[in-house]
Order: sequence, then C-alpha cells, then structure tokens
Amino acid sequence: MATRILLVEDDDRIRETTRLVLEDEGYDVDDADNAEGALERYDEFAPDCVLLDIMLPGIDGFEACRALRRRGDVPIIMVTARTDKFDVVAGLEAGADDYVTKPFEPKELTARIRALLRRVRMPTSASDDGRIVLDDLEVLPDEGVVRKDGREIALTKTEFRLLCEMAASPGRVFSREILLEQVWGYTYLGDGKLVDTHIHRLRAKVESDPANPRHVVTVRGLGYKVIA
Repeated sequence: MATRILLVEDDDRIRETTRLVLEDEGYDVDDADNAEGALERYDEFAPDCVLLDIMLPGIDGFEACRALRRRGDVPIIMVTARTDKFDVVAGLEAGADDYVTKPFEPKELTARIRALLRRVRMPTSASDDGRIVLDDLEVLPDEGVVRKDGREIALTKTEFRLLCEMAASPGRVFSREILLEQVWGYTYLGDGKLVDTHIHRLRAKVESDPANPRHVVTVRGLGYKVIA
C-alpha cells in the first residue's frame, strides 16, 4: 500500500504542483485548502504524514497542528513562507516534527518526508531486557511507552525517539548534529532549532521542574545528555 500524504495548502497553484511532485514519487495524496477540511480529511484518509501550511484562511496552521496532534501522533511537517525564528519555533511547539520554507525544492521536500517516515518506522534501541530506567522514568522502547512514577506519559513519535536515543546511553553527550542525524535522519537538511524545541517539549512532559531538569540536561557548548 502506498504511503498516504495529506497536503494542506490554500494556494491552488502550490497545492497542485506539490501534489504532482508527491504523486510522481509514488505517494497517495489527498489535500485540503483549509484547516476545517484538513481535519475532516485526516479522519477519513488516515494519512501517514501531513504537510501543513501555516498561513491558512480561518483557523491558522498553528491551531490546525495542535488539533491534529490531539487526534494522534502522525508525523507533521509545517510548510511555510515565514522564515522568522519565532514562527518556526511556534510551529514546532504546536506539535510539528519538522518544517520547510517556501519556495522549496521538490527534492528537499521529498527527502525530508522520506527521512521523517524512515525515522518513525525505525526500531529504537534498548537495553537487553527491553527496558530503560532513569530513576522515576521508565522507558519501554518496544512498546512505545514512557512512564513517570508509574503514570504513562503521552509523547509524540519524535519526542519518544529523541528520549530513547539519549536514554540508551546515559551520560553520553549528544551534539545537535548527532541528534539530527540519529533521530531525524538528516545529515544536511535540518538545523539546531529542531533539536532545541523538541528538547524543550520533552522536558515539559518528563521533568517535574522543566526549568531545572534532572533527566535531560544541557551541556553548555556541546549539546544534551540524559542522566540516569
């Protein structure tokens, strides 16, 4: 079965051009030109990935992203003409896994989609008994489950893979470049904002005091590490 992509874009020309590019790559594509239509199509189409424009009429892409995220953990790539750092971070904070800016090269877009889908389908690493314990955190990579003090925490696929990657090697410092390569699958397409924003979101869920993290800590000038 072909991978299903839901394309949400209000510009008719861009939507049709992008749809042709994706279909040429073998994807099964459905589309919508506003957030309301996207939510309807999401429920009916059950996409494997969503390409979501920020500048939509009515409900904007940020709110649409939050609504999609409440429906599930399908990978979301924000597609936007905005290059302001605040807007990029806001999109990631709303729940997007990645972003591309317009105008984009078709090869860049399809490369990001392939890397994102490959990552979420890739098995995660774990200890011999399939369990990673970090004091009050328990990570079960094979089950896709994280518990804090026995209570299950809802993470996106990207957040979960980020935690598993670092938690499998407690004390090891991971640079942003290494995390982009190992978690996102990017050797040249990503940037540090992806890592920083997802670390921020991860801390908000797994730390008792995100402002003073005890599990996912910053190593100034080098990157991040997990402390058991």
